[in-house]
Amino acid sequence: MKAFEVVSQPINPQVYADFVLRPEAGAVTLFTGHVREWTKGVRTLYLAYEAYVPMAEKKLEQIGREIEEKWPGAKVAIAHRIGELQISDIAVVIAVSSPHRKAAYEANEYAIERIKEIVPIWKKEIWEDGEEWIGDQKKKPEGEKG
Repeated sequence: MKAFEVVSQPINPQVYADFVLRPEAGAVTLFTGHVREWTKGVRTLYLAYEAYVPMAEKKLEQIGREIEEKWPGAKVAIAHRIGELQISDIAVVIAVSSPHRKAAYEANEYAIERIKEIVPIWKKEIWEDGEEWIGDQKKKPEGEKG
């Protein structure tokens, strides 16, 4: 296991939480992003993710460095899965530990937004009636805020 990796097998979130846990950490936040069945009233059958793996891992590591600079004392681990993912599968896990909870929450949210901005991972949504490559990872699904 690496702190920042793109994987093709199912993700075990506990491995990443354990990786960032240390005695000086008063908080660990763990985010898991899952494949959902319904988006904008359309039923998703599954998702397919592709990545330029060497660059994606470098960008994940960059996000980790950014977090450690913005939130001193934070430690980060991020994994993103590629390949075909079924409904409820974990696509991404972000684990952040820090001395205090507020920093852990903020850093974790920062990480997912930065992933969508700079990491070369592409998602193809396969629906009952078609499919589409999603280029704008920051576009919010209907009804979702922030």
